[in-house]
Amino acid sequence: MSEPRPDGPAPSPGRVPHGPFRPGDQVQLTDPKGRINTITLQPGKVYHSHKGSIPHDDMIGSPEGSVFRSSGGIEYLAFRPLLADFTLRMPRGAAVVYPKDAAQIIAMADIFPGARVVEAGAGSGALTCFLLRAVGEHGLVSSYERRPDFADIARANVEKFFGGPHPAWRLTVGSLEDALAEADVDRVVLDMLAPWETLDAVAKALVPGGMVCVYIATTTQMSRVVEDLRSHGRFAEPYAFETMLRSWHVDGLAVRPDHRMVGHTGFLVTARRLADGVTPPARRRRPAKGAHPAPGDAAAPSDAAPVPGAAPGDLAEA
Repeated sequence: MSEPRPDGPAPSPGRVPHGPFRPGDQVQLTDPKGRINTITLQPGKVYHSHKGSIPHDDMIGSPEGSVFRSSGGIEYLAFRPLLADFTLRMPRGAAVVYPKDAAQIIAMADIFPGARVVEAGAGSGALTCFLLRAVGEHGLVSSYERRPDFADIARANVEKFFGGPHPAWRLTVGSLEDALAEADVDRVVLDMLAPWETLDAVAKALVPGGMVCVYIATTTQMSRVVEDLRSHGRFAEPYAFETMLRSWHVDGLAVRPDHRMVGHTGFLVTARRLADGVTPPARRRRPAKGAHPAPGDAAAPSDAAPVPGAAPGDLAEA
């Protein structure tokens, strides 16, 4: 476990996201074909490629958004990587949470400056970086990761992006349900294989009105966590959704969707923590027929043959 934040004002992380390029900055060099190479500026070093070289000293002190010509005559556009760029290219242990999902977690879980957030698991640290950006230096992100190797990768990635240890981050190697030490938590974000196993610990840690946000990959996981949140008794009705992102090709009169898109990456489920001693109101929405078979009834097979003489509408109501 990393050291908790000391009392008093926290030091600022070392990374400066604007201003002239400085030694130690990460810089994205983009060639005319849109190919990106990321380097870390060091005095006296030289960037080499098959298209020529560029001395790091030429970039240090230049404003962001400058263009540099290599010894081979190729022009490169130089920017600091955005957080979305960094997370998609970071070294990975576990799969990263894509920026489109991280953005939805920040928005739909209402992660605010100064919030106390618990995260499980840390994975490769991508979502951790977004959470730390959202809570700021005076909030808290307490990450739990069962695997020490993943925890090491997450720590390295977070410190690389922020330029050193972030004052609002605690990292614990261990399972959340066994090691959770925080109380009066505003938000809990779960990115793990069996999040339903942690609901007792999550409910105990969350303040009334706090929110749990679960990121899962499959429909069976989504169904299980939604039903367990409903039956737990300490959460309001959960909300389940996914987000798809499609870019567009825009070139003069040629305006069309791109042929590739970031489709399904994962599902998100959110639910609010009820006040202690409160029983959630009974759901009044009528369930779909067959959604909850009566005890002892066999579920109808999904590939049942059509009934001779039945109209399509009859089958739909069956």
